[in-house]
Amino acid sequence: MKLLVNPSPEKWKKQLARPVQKTKEINKIVKPIFEKVEKNGDKALKKFAQEYDHVSLDSLLATSEEIKAAKDQISKELKEAIKTAKANIEKFHAAQASPELIEEVMPGVVCRRKSVAIQRVGLYIPGGTAPLFSTVLMLGVPAKIAGCKEVVLCTPPNREGKIHPAILYTADLVGITKIVKVGGAQAVAALTFGTESVPQVDKIFGPGNQYVTAAKQFATKYGVAIDMPAGPSEVLVYADESAVPAFVASDLLSQAEHGVDSQVVLVTPSEKFAKKVLKEIDVQLEDLSRKDIAFKALQNSTAVVMEDQKTALELINDYAPEHLIIAVENEEEAVEAIYNAGSVFIGNFTPESAGDYASGTNHTLPTYGYARNYSGVSLDSFLKKMTYQKITPEGLKTLGPVVEVMAANEQLDAHKNAVTIRLNYLKENKK
Repeated sequence: MKLLVNPSPEKWKKQLARPVQKTKEINKIVKPIFEKVEKNGDKALKKFAQEYDHVSLDSLLATSEEIKAAKDQISKELKEAIKTAKANIEKFHAAQASPELIEEVMPGVVCRRKSVAIQRVGLYIPGGTAPLFSTVLMLGVPAKIAGCKEVVLCTPPNREGKIHPAILYTADLVGITKIVKVGGAQAVAALTFGTESVPQVDKIFGPGNQYVTAAKQFATKYGVAIDMPAGPSEVLVYADESAVPAFVASDLLSQAEHGVDSQVVLVTPSEKFAKKVLKEIDVQLEDLSRKDIAFKALQNSTAVVMEDQKTALELINDYAPEHLIIAVENEEEAVEAIYNAGSVFIGNFTPESAGDYASGTNHTLPTYGYARNYSGVSLDSFLKKMTYQKITPEGLKTLGPVVEVMAANEQLDAHKNAVTIRLNYLKENKK
């Protein structure tokens, strides 16, 4: 990790720049994938499975036998952990439901607003170097609470044509029955257009590599919504000498091991503390099974010494991290000053990995600075808000003239007439 001491605000963007996404080059690969899937459906998906996943598939769908067998392929300990995480995620997301809003804004004019489930959703679950069965919970649980009519899960198979048993078990636990053995941009294309095996959906959710991210944004051109532009994982830790260096190092490494294009940042008022953390990173790195990946991610990463807290918090908001850990003595003051972050973890004993798995919050969060204008996935992500209005004859007599004046001044005669004709009817019929 690079070490910066009190960098000036003009240099923040350059010095904390995320790894560059080669959008043009990636889109050149994604576009023909979309075209082939749209044209050839399942045939294209099977061909891409051979090309990218090195597997020949007879069927793209996981069978009920495969799903049942998965239960016996994972440990009892893991099953119990998944169940506990599911319960916490369900509890927190169910609490996010809001009742229907009904308001009489003036006599005889009633407005309503209620939540309606998005009918068809597609969930993308990475299954490559790290099969993210936890993401099945993060997306599947709120989709089911919301009442989505059709939930389709796509995840890449291994070279034997099998899906990781923990993904199958978790999907079954959540109640997802349509599980497709397809990954990458081709999975997003299949959900966008629909194929013989993959239903077309209204909204696509889930993290993925740079190709999946580009494909999701490409899907929006075809009228399909996405959860957010989510790219490589990242964390920023804001810690002072009240924090434990080993804890901070472990949190930085927990995100660095996600992928070589991940980025981690330490912000601290103390250069001495920063050096302790960097030393601890070197020690812990050696014991990681994914140390080569984490090591490469650390090349994109930075430790920033920022002695003034106000300036440090400005830097954090400017960076807008996906995950933000705050482990400073005056934590509440620091927390209140944050307005750009995907999810915030407070105190020495709140590791970011708790949110990744089981605390109850969602781990599908905006990256690459999108925390400035996007929220993480929540129950609302699977819902639409529909509004309604009902006006009585008496209400129209009061509101109608207001609408007539406004419509006339916008020179929209038909709008005005839609009110006038009703008011004239009421006068003629003395209602």
